[in-house]
Amino acid sequence: MSSNIVRAVCPHDCPDTCALHVTVEDGVATAVKGDPDHPTTAGVLCTKVSRYTERTYHPDRLLYPQKRIGKKGEGKFARISWAEAIAIIAEKLKPMAASKPLAILPYSYAGTMGLVQGESMAQRFFHKLGASFLDRTICATAGGAGYKYTVGTRIGTDIEQTQNAKLIVIWGGNPIASNLHFWMRVQEAKRKGARLIAIDPYRSLTAEKCHQHIALLPGTDSALALGLMHVLIRDDLLDHAYIKDHTLGFEQLRERAAEWTPERVAATCGITAEEVNQLAREYGECGQRGEASMIRMNYGVQRVHGGGMAVRNICCLPALTGAWRHAAGGAQLSLSDAFPKNTAVLQRPDLFPQDSPRRTINMSTIGDDLLRETSADFGPKIEAVIVYNANPVAVAPESAKVMQGFARDDLFTVVLEHFQTDTADYADILLPATTQLEHVDIHSTYGHLYMMANNAAIAPLGEARPNTEIFRMLAKAMHLTDACFTDSDDDIAAQAFNKQHAHAVHFDWASLKKTGWSKLKLPDAPFANGGFGTPSGKCEFYSASMAAAGLDPLPAYVAPYESLASNPELAARFPLAMISPPARNFLNSTFVNVQSLRDTEGQPHLDMHPQDAAQRHIVHGDRLRIFNDRGSFEAVARVTDKARPGLVVGLSIWWKKLASDHKNANEVTSQRLTDMGGGPTFYDTLVEVEKCA
Repeated sequence: MSSNIVRAVCPHDCPDTCALHVTVEDGVATAVKGDPDHPTTAGVLCTKVSRYTERTYHPDRLLYPQKRIGKKGEGKFARISWAEAIAIIAEKLKPMAASKPLAILPYSYAGTMGLVQGESMAQRFFHKLGASFLDRTICATAGGAGYKYTVGTRIGTDIEQTQNAKLIVIWGGNPIASNLHFWMRVQEAKRKGARLIAIDPYRSLTAEKCHQHIALLPGTDSALALGLMHVLIRDDLLDHAYIKDHTLGFEQLRERAAEWTPERVAATCGITAEEVNQLAREYGECGQRGEASMIRMNYGVQRVHGGGMAVRNICCLPALTGAWRHAAGGAQLSLSDAFPKNTAVLQRPDLFPQDSPRRTINMSTIGDDLLRETSADFGPKIEAVIVYNANPVAVAPESAKVMQGFARDDLFTVVLEHFQTDTADYADILLPATTQLEHVDIHSTYGHLYMMANNAAIAPLGEARPNTEIFRMLAKAMHLTDACFTDSDDDIAAQAFNKQHAHAVHFDWASLKKTGWSKLKLPDAPFANGGFGTPSGKCEFYSASMAAAGLDPLPAYVAPYESLASNPELAARFPLAMISPPARNFLNSTFVNVQSLRDTEGQPHLDMHPQDAAQRHIVHGDRLRIFNDRGSFEAVARVTDKARPGLVVGLSIWWKKLASDHKNANEVTSQRLTDMGGGPTFYDTLVEVEKCA
């Protein structure tokens, strides 16, 4: 028997981007473990990825190209050859590309975070055709916009410094479930005496293990941040030298923050004034003692109307107290901009026909856009969708419209997938893609600072092919002759980081494949001496760029679309706020079909406070209908004070076909977008709940 260890990377949409060791015996992957030498992974994997072989060798893996033989949504297919599949797709796309290329739409996101199997060859293909662009907004664009307006670039605290912080504020995240390796360092900081505070409407697994949990109303984070500024300024818990040297607009900020007394914040956020005062004092006094305070924001903060402003407001806090002076201080939302990605070479936007019209479709409004007819404003009706690395029928908001759009008989749909997902059921042509163990890739990350190499551990199962190879085949069938369409996966990976960058890195793809990972060379405290990426080079409390974009240039409160305060008439009919954060054993809609993980989750549940349950005569274990004007879904009641009064929590995202009513939480979510960045508002949702008849 031959056995060896292959260096690989977890490809999923998680900030940890773990370094993997894949054990291969006689060509079969028998185990996936964390690399013990990689500083952030430290040999530890989450439950999901430690069972990755279950996913790769799952009995339901798609192994052959298939053609639809039933109605759309029925999921009935017949096996065909690759030659036939590619020929059918090319035959459909050629006339569109020739006469109305904007009718063609790619739909993809983070099914893999790899730079090769994600948006390289695929984007080259769609750019060359002149297809519609997809605005990939469904996760992080609102917060990214708010962060960039204030700090200038998505760089923040290195998590390898976390254990040295004395105060850690976990704002809008549940790292036990979604950022495990950060949480490991938080625990080390706690053992060294650090204080942990969670800000979250829901008492998550993480919040339970913090010293304090502040359970504010969904969508009110920007108000809480303004209240903290008010107290910091009122009580002079400021780093005046840092403010003078490295910020812009403090006097205007002082006036704005003066409006947000703890009492006003408490009324807005559904908390107490003392919670506002206490948190601000702890945060400010930490800075006064010369100790590091760290704010770890996550994406729960931004999935509401004012999500971009919320992140912006929070980003002002470390500049007020000088927390950026410390390697373990400051804030982190994402480290994406630390990487010298050569996106133009990877994706080749220059291939787009110069004289061709352009159109961008927001992926978060795909439900509406698939139902639009041709018009002067919209352009041509969408007639072809190629879905890869995504499952929009399960994950996109206002799901009934998404399903209605994909069910159109005149819509040609191609899906590249590992499994027959909810979206795959609507495909005309279904193509088997390789998993991470079966192809080459290179990864940047957004939670740490390592370039990562993924080597193929095993040969592709069945007739599965990498995304890149599928688009190479399509390019050939469409007679696209540019040299870039012959680049191998190794060629593409070698192009990924060959870009001049403020923090130069030594990058050699052949070497990275052998070592598996290499850390970027960045300063331990990136903004200790200013150097922000804003137009002024300072942390911008006042942003002229925001004013130019028609936004309030100062930190402000942007109320939720759906709340008692902002829409009392709607709240009278649907009085409960609903959020749908990730279930611990799923990752978006990935892993839902792995039986061992689904068995652990059990079935869709809805957590609700005893007070709200009693008002509706609901007891633990009742089957519930959760509904609003957009739709409804069913779940089993868990009566618990983990949900604050007025809030219900549906841990997500279940495949519809694996739920008893064939629905999930996105039946009730909205296609309305955030204040900036065009992001979705999944956590800005009002519902009512009743027992099923």
